[in-house]
Amino acid sequence: MALRRAPRLSISIQEHMAIDVCPGPIRPIRTISAYFPRLSPPFGPVPVTLSPAQSPPGSAPGPFSPAHCLLSPLGPGRAFGPCASGLGSGRTSLNSSVEQQSSDSDDCTALGTLEFELLYEQGSSQLHCTVLRAKGLKPMDFNGLSDPYVKLHLLPGACKANKLKTRTIRNSLNPVWNERLTYTGITAEDLHRKTLRLTVCDEDKLTHNELIGESRVALKRVKPNQTKRFHTCLEHPPPLPSPSATGEALRGISCYLREWEKEQLQSLEERGRLLLSLQVLSAPGDLQDLEEIPDDVPKTGLCVGVKRCAHLAAMDVNGFSDPYVKIYLKPDLQKKSKHKTQVIKKTLNPEFNEEFFYDISLSELSCKTLEVTVWDYDLGRSNDFIGGVCLGAQAQGDALRHWSDCLKNRGRRIERWHILTNELPKHQD
Repeated sequence: MALRRAPRLSISIQEHMAIDVCPGPIRPIRTISAYFPRLSPPFGPVPVTLSPAQSPPGSAPGPFSPAHCLLSPLGPGRAFGPCASGLGSGRTSLNSSVEQQSSDSDDCTALGTLEFELLYEQGSSQLHCTVLRAKGLKPMDFNGLSDPYVKLHLLPGACKANKLKTRTIRNSLNPVWNERLTYTGITAEDLHRKTLRLTVCDEDKLTHNELIGESRVALKRVKPNQTKRFHTCLEHPPPLPSPSATGEALRGISCYLREWEKEQLQSLEERGRLLLSLQVLSAPGDLQDLEEIPDDVPKTGLCVGVKRCAHLAAMDVNGFSDPYVKIYLKPDLQKKSKHKTQVIKKTLNPEFNEEFFYDISLSELSCKTLEVTVWDYDLGRSNDFIGGVCLGAQAQGDALRHWSDCLKNRGRRIERWHILTNELPKHQD
């Protein structure tokens, strides 16, 4: 018995290219030449002979010149030149529709919009951000919804200390928060160099939280004591530049990378904010502003108030610190100028509200330097240094202005926010 071999199946290249692995209906492709058109015939131009009815007016019937009308290799009916519009208008619409439908759907996906308000109170150095609502968020869960919340960071120098977070709205793509978040210790300089980043995330209890989108607003767009409303579209986070990976193609933006690296180094040196109040007492009437007047308080001296700290650097493994503040009035030959606040556990924004008094004459005070340091308390080992600031005649910037204003306005309590640095100038005791 002879065995008959089955006929071999052959698949044309057109049928192979027509297979669409994307979900949805299969859209067949007519010909490969639609994607790789040849703009000239392979064997020279083919003349076209038109009937007398199709001949242009004022010309004799006969073959046109090859320069006037050429048949296209894409198939019958396609032509270039003056007769192209009459012969191939139907097929032109087919090819254009294929080109429009071939766009990637991911590029057209909207992440949603976010609406919020910003208010900077110059008197209290507070920045208020009221997160109002979001609309049309991208679904992140299997049920087609999300569990969105908004977190805030100040850039540069984003860390856990300056992160604020709203509550989570369950199963919603159009959440309404109407929640007010406040930053303390925001100076006028921060308005010119800081940027507020608002990130919308989807909360997942079993896995990591997913990022939906973010929006960034430069604080220089906010005017003091004026509420400004923003309605922004969420965007994907931009990739972070890497100065160490600069290659030949990135040499043209080396200036930008150096500026970015400089800002990052400055943000690393900043270890938090400290709110201090200074008051020079030179008469008995000045003592009336003190909350508690000890019996042995002299007539003249310096009253130092340690109010609060904000955005401190985290020194413990739990992401927090146990901060306290020490102050010295140097030079201190007798080692009696040290004062220390209480320790506040597990916080990066402690509030102390403690005052200390130095019995000193005004002539001696002008030659002194007030050293204020913030420490993290550790039981059984050395305490960690967080940051500090020095105020005196040798200081610079805001520290010098605060000290000068205190000496000029005797009897008046002057409060000022100071940026903590990771180094202090050395002073002789």
